[in-house]
Amino acid sequence: MTRIGMILLLAVALCCCRFSVQPASAAKGKKRMTISVSSSAFQNGETIPTQYTCSGKDVSPPLAWSGVPEKAASLAILVEDPDAPRGIWTHWVLYNLPPQTTGLPVGVPKKDKLDNGAIQGLNDSHTVGYEGPCPPPGPAHRYYFKVFALDKKLTLNGKVGRKQLQQAMEGHILAQGEVMGRFGR
Repeated sequence: MTRIGMILLLAVALCCCRFSVQPASAAKGKKRMTISVSSSAFQNGETIPTQYTCSGKDVSPPLAWSGVPEKAASLAILVEDPDAPRGIWTHWVLYNLPPQTTGLPVGVPKKDKLDNGAIQGLNDSHTVGYEGPCPPPGPAHRYYFKVFALDKKLTLNGKVGRKQLQQAMEGHILAQGEVMGRFGR
């Protein structure tokens, strides 16, 4: 095969791969809506205050959101650092929040089940609840606070991490949104 032929074959293969990795909800023809997510502690793209990190009190920041579809049966939250040296580092796994919830206060308790029925899973340090940003010395990392509206309440066994939550949400996401903060040491 000629060099040009190989390049064309590679281009076709990449195009086909790109279209085959659509989110499950998009593949089923569901239109995914956007949730507006914010924090009164930091603006999107700005620095996360120290009190919400391992250099401070390590408490969860306040979060607020709007735009949850009426058909939502539950909400889920993931906080991730895609800049971690070993790949995505998960700082918070929270699911089965009641769909009428419009935010979370500062310092969500680090316990398995919250008073509103929500369940907290394991972060990548294998502890329950929020784990604040704690990057190695160097450039600031990005931290994505993601909110998902789901068409069902999740039934999961045991303490779950990000991957188990993502698998359970697959095909059930009605809307999602995020706010991103930065932190470096």
